[in-house]
Amino acid sequence: MSLLKISGTKIVDEQGNEVVLRGAGLGGWMNMENFISGYPGCEHQIRAALTETIGEEKSDLFFDKFLEYFFQDEDAAFFKSLGLNCIRLPFNYRHFEDDMNPRVLKESGFKHLDRVINLCAKHGIYTILDLHTAPGGQNTDWHADHGSHIANFWNHKDFQDRVLWLWGELAKHYKDNKWIAGYNPLNEPTDSKHTRLITFYNNIYKVIRAEDPDHSLFFDANTFASDFSHFGDAHKNWDNTGYSIHDYTNFGFPAAPQEYEGTEEQKRRLLRGYEKKREWMDERGLYVWNGEWGPVYARKPYDGDATDAINLRRYQVLKDQLDIYSKDKLSWSIWLYKDIGFQGMVYTSPSTPYMTRFADFLAKKHRLAVDAWGADDTAVRHVYEPLQKHVFDEIPEQYRELYPSPVWKVNERITRIARNILMSEFLVQEWADHFKGLDEKQIDELAASFKFANCVKREELNAILTANAKAVQ
Repeated sequence: MSLLKISGTKIVDEQGNEVVLRGAGLGGWMNMENFISGYPGCEHQIRAALTETIGEEKSDLFFDKFLEYFFQDEDAAFFKSLGLNCIRLPFNYRHFEDDMNPRVLKESGFKHLDRVINLCAKHGIYTILDLHTAPGGQNTDWHADHGSHIANFWNHKDFQDRVLWLWGELAKHYKDNKWIAGYNPLNEPTDSKHTRLITFYNNIYKVIRAEDPDHSLFFDANTFASDFSHFGDAHKNWDNTGYSIHDYTNFGFPAAPQEYEGTEEQKRRLLRGYEKKREWMDERGLYVWNGEWGPVYARKPYDGDATDAINLRRYQVLKDQLDIYSKDKLSWSIWLYKDIGFQGMVYTSPSTPYMTRFADFLAKKHRLAVDAWGADDTAVRHVYEPLQKHVFDEIPEQYRELYPSPVWKVNERITRIARNILMSEFLVQEWADHFKGLDEKQIDELAASFKFANCVKREELNAILTANAKAVQ
């Protein structure tokens, strides 16, 4: 065990030896996400609906047991057995603070975060703490858990001040833990003005350093961790700081521009996208960390006979991205460790109580494409095309591109708001009603569906990750 620090383009231990961090994000855990655990909309919506439907005691039981079972000793042991050495831990600010009682620390928030950090340490795994959801929403997407497409975190100073306060408390709590590789203060910001993010990073740096002068910081790029072009010389104010990109490629998703065959031109496109994201760091000799990346995978209930062929192409995307990363000895955290079968290294078995109880509902969610992540809108495209046409007919071209363009194109903006915000709201109560009439034992069994013993391993993915991790040690 050694405290890690960033030195130039590398992260090193206390003896100055380079450490390459290879691992995954524990997405969907302390920041629940709809495609990961099967609910519609945002986490705060389903928590409120479940409390209203079955009462606070039973609702708290489900969510607490979900957090307990989602990652346990068996998970840490398996993760380590793959040769991986770091887990990014996304968490929601709501675990530590209530909107109606701001700046009052909820000590209960440390219960599961401490537990998992300690489990990982027991197995020789570093962790990186990632504030995935901030008050008001630091980005325009559903995983910021604000129920909107407006990132109001950037429009209200008090939201930002609350995060400064929270990171002061977190840094105070974790400053002596050497198994924490660092702090990732804000996931995937989308500041439309670009300058407010730099001011916030200056402020968060000072707050954390006042409590913890030693742990590394990892600052995400703007526009979903893709754009450092407005950072200028800001890095000169920050020591022991790395810079995080999220290197997703369209080739790894259902809406890919073409089938991936690993042609030289397709590999060049992978490389160009990656190099563009890290260009600012490379010009200044700074450390790069790939905090998220990775394809999603086809599933037989939805993709039928095409499943194996699709996944073969997705694994090739994975391998070709890893070939690029290996040349730079890049540290990465693949998205993600566990889910219900779309992207995880392990996933909840279809035979578990949770998956069988929600099977029809999950099929409906898939058909309606109410989850933004990797959505297949084939069944409902005809519903939204008239709305898209209406916007194109009535809005002159020079007014159509709204931030976060170009990441959100016009058509995608329309369908994200209509499908992933509006339509999903109507499904929240339907999800909660699945819990009606269940006793505490049955609720526990639903949560226990996420235990490691009740999961299936995605063997091909894990074998590829293991081979790559061993090759760069």
